[in-house]
Amino acid sequence: SAETESQGSKARVYGEMLHVDIPFPIPEPDGCKSGIQCPIQKGRSYSYLNKLPVKSEYPSIKLIVKWELVDDQDQMLFCWKIPVQITS
Repeated sequence: SAETESQGSKARVYGEMLHVDIPFPIPEPDGCKSGIQCPIQKGRSYSYLNKLPVKSEYPSIKLIVKWELVDDQDQMLFCWKIPVQITS
């Protein structure tokens, strides 16, 4: 459940490789267009749904995807890490 009040939310996605965060562009970074009912109210629970497109030019690699959702003040709403294997 949300710890903060916020008008909006924005996703930031990174690929974590060799301890470096490489930004991944996603088609819809706006959390309010990805299942979250905005404004975000403290104590309420939200469902979030989004996609991470894997382009054909990406190399075959194992990496950690770090997905953050931040509020209007750039404060973290939530963050999770997903181990991913890309095979071309």
